[in-house]
Amino acid sequence: MDNLCCFNSVYSQVVGGRSSCSSGKGKSHQSPVKYGFSLIKGKANHPMEDYHVAKFSQMQGHELGLFAIYDGHLGDSVPAYLQKNLFSNILKDEEFWTDPSRSICKAYERTDQAILSHSPDLGRGGSTAVTAILINGRKLWIANVGDSRAVLSRRGQAIQMSTDHEPNTERGSIENRGGFVSNMPGDVARVNGQLAVSRAFGDKNLKSHLRSDPDVRNADIDSDTDLLILASDGLWKVMSNQEAVDMARRTKDPHRAAKQLASGALKKDSKDDISVIVVRFKG
Repeated sequence: MDNLCCFNSVYSQVVGGRSSCSSGKGKSHQSPVKYGFSLIKGKANHPMEDYHVAKFSQMQGHELGLFAIYDGHLGDSVPAYLQKNLFSNILKDEEFWTDPSRSICKAYERTDQAILSHSPDLGRGGSTAVTAILINGRKLWIANVGDSRAVLSRRGQAIQMSTDHEPNTERGSIENRGGFVSNMPGDVARVNGQLAVSRAFGDKNLKSHLRSDPDVRNADIDSDTDLLILASDGLWKVMSNQEAVDMARRTKDPHRAAKQLASGALKKDSKDDISVIVVRFKG
């Protein structure tokens, strides 16, 4: 499995973008929590468009685990911008410590407005996002826009913590905004025949028909909570939530688990970029 990756950054905090493959790991200094990540470029004829964040930070006497997958389309400018700015926009909001959900929603919308205001510098592309904030190893906040996904494991049972924003499921919202959903034979549903997700950052040409507000969920991390998987749709197109959890639980090393999930998706002939973060809550 290891030879799949051409770049290995041990204890890397933030890696993303143009290398065709990257992996790394890290751990909390205050709890048993460890993480590992693996990103593999897909078979499409364009540069890697997935970016990620995986790190622990200290803030106001608290330890924060910050994890994210940003899956770009039509270029990598928007996911690169998200990698640099989204978490800082969330954490600098004055309400974060009293109302995390509200702060996350405001920051997602504020960040999207900033991306649109930077157009055309950031190009015409966009990005999905799934983010996780772990507070003191005990409280988990998940948010997402698009079809990258977060799955939690409790006693080995897969629990989806995010919502896949697909055009068919949000057709009403798209049509109310003056757009349409195409369902061509042999293809996925697309907004205005173009985009296969109904919510995204950026995508200025389609923005009047798209949403960028996230779904937000939270969970308490207790003794029954095994691990968290964040991944782009390059994994979820070919692997079920439970299948991914079962594979990740077979090893206590989250770095190895992330690499096995990514290589497993590749073996199942996933054509998209594949990005996986595994967070293990106990040894």
